[in-house]
Amino acid sequence: MEIPAKPRLLVVDDDRKLAGLIRDYLEPMGYEVELRHNGLDGLAEALASPYEAVILDVMMPGMDGFAVLRELRKKSDVPVLMLTALGDEADRIVGLEIGADDYLPKTFSSRELLARLRAVTRRTRLRPQDESLREIAAGPLRLCEETHTAVLDDAPLDLTTLEFAILTSLLKSRGRVKTRERLIEEVSERRFDVFDRSIDVHVSSLRKKLGDDARNPRFIHTIRGIGYTLREPEPPEIHPS
Repeated sequence: MEIPAKPRLLVVDDDRKLAGLIRDYLEPMGYEVELRHNGLDGLAEALASPYEAVILDVMMPGMDGFAVLRELRKKSDVPVLMLTALGDEADRIVGLEIGADDYLPKTFSSRELLARLRAVTRRTRLRPQDESLREIAAGPLRLCEETHTAVLDDAPLDLTTLEFAILTSLLKSRGRVKTRERLIEEVSERRFDVFDRSIDVHVSSLRKKLGDDARNPRFIHTIRGIGYTLREPEPPEIHPS
């Protein structure tokens, strides 16, 4: 019987000691871990080979993690877990806005790293084959979970895994309000923090890709102080000539 291949991870960090510790911890957990120690090499490797996920440091000399992520997102939707030196909020917001799936301060524990990694990779896997291949739709917006695709007006949407998860959650509950707490529980699988507004950053990015105006949205509506709801777009008015 053929032995299944181990899931492959890429760690891009100029801190060789930390990168080595990450590899030493994750390989006994069943992963195959590749290391790169600068942004250019990391980007080239991420684009050249298939990976389950990329663990990407923000602060690197030369090409930093943000620049790597921007270039990577032009060609790949591989899950990216970013490492920030001090967990600075500005770094987190920038990373989320340009397509990171999650972030982790460099003071992380090995167990938290593994939990976050499993969460971001779990969201990208296809549903079991016994589920029917079906679309969820709201007007011209259509989504298929099994193929992890979304289209608007028959044009494909380029979404990160978290944006796709948020859109899926809102579409499945269209017309009903989803609190921020509920959305974070569903798409991030981590404990809710009332001061955590990363979900708002993802929704803002998702709105831009949907062409939504936050003040007069077509799809995603803000319920002040509570959360979000997705509504069917109003049909265009027809005026007799």
